[in-house]
Amino acid sequence: MRSDPAPRQAIIFDLDGTLLDTLEDLADSLNYVLEKEGLPTHTPEKYRFMVGNGLPTLVARALPEGLRIPAHVKPVLRQFIERYRQNLCVKTKPYAGIPEVLEALKKGGLRLAVLSNKAHPQALEVVAHYFPGCFDLVLGLRPEAAAKPDPSGAREILRAFDLKPGQVLYVGDSDVDMETAVAAGLRPVGVAWGFRPRAELLAAGADVILETPADLLRLVHEGT
Repeated sequence: MRSDPAPRQAIIFDLDGTLLDTLEDLADSLNYVLEKEGLPTHTPEKYRFMVGNGLPTLVARALPEGLRIPAHVKPVLRQFIERYRQNLCVKTKPYAGIPEVLEALKKGGLRLAVLSNKAHPQALEVVAHYFPGCFDLVLGLRPEAAAKPDPSGAREILRAFDLKPGQVLYVGDSDVDMETAVAAGLRPVGVAWGFRPRAELLAAGADVILETPADLLRLVHEGT
């Protein structure tokens, strides 16, 4: 763990696998479409390694290898988006301790943002549903924006907050998140409770891995 003297002013969070356990709603919605199309379905555990790069990539990964072309991906994607839109908040839930940690960070004066590869309207909806009033800015994946690990979304948040990279932590659960943080010059903080294993986070540049949400409060207060 490195010591960085820059005062922390803000934290950017990934969404799925970091703040919210969305795996079952994603799995149920996509499996519904796959089954309807006569295609093989997958367990939530398998979906754990398919998510993280946006819904089009998720659909492509879920399809049999020979069907991972636009002509097959697009119709499944359209149906999946509609099904998932109707089932965003059925089984999804915040990870234990996350609401309390967000409240404490907010009371401590930190600015909070979400940067997600979830479609922007869905990101806005689930954040408003589960964390009303917690976040200063929420950016999901928009048609005009590049998906993570491209750092442009993180840089957009920095400009909106008028902060330098060294003043901001980026907290996420996947290699995509750690690569985003590194590319944007933010401190990459991994979480052990998410969708991906510790080894993936470390290999992608995680500076520290949190075992529980409460560890984030200690990290911020200790300034390490």
